[in-house]
Amino acid sequence: MFITDALAADAVNAVASGPAALLSSAMPMVLIVAVFYLLIIRPNQKKIKDHEDMVKALRRGDKVVTAGGVIGVINKVEDDNILVLEIADNVKIRVIRETISTVMNKTPVANDNKEDNKTPGKSAGKK
Repeated sequence: MFITDALAADAVNAVASGPAALLSSAMPMVLIVAVFYLLIIRPNQKKIKDHEDMVKALRRGDKVVTAGGVIGVINKVEDDNILVLEIADNVKIRVIRETISTVMNKTPVANDNKEDNKTPGKSAGKK
């Protein structure tokens, strides 16, 4: 009689806690997915977007570093995807735009205003 009472009690508890048990067992999985998204996936997507923006903004005169560690100045943009880097005097190489990892020096945008094109470091008051 003792065993049948225990089995009956387990059956009643299993039926009563069905949805709650399912929710409590799924909650850790939901939390793990949320943590992975916040700590791994989202920052990686932001890093990829920043790199794409940097690569799109490349232009002639920028000093860049390729993924292979080659430092050079962009001499020419041949195609939407190919850049010509000058790595030494009269030494030029062609690289794919996406292999640029860092922009070391950004060339200033040319302005039509003559006041902005003065040499840096010299003010109008100094002789």
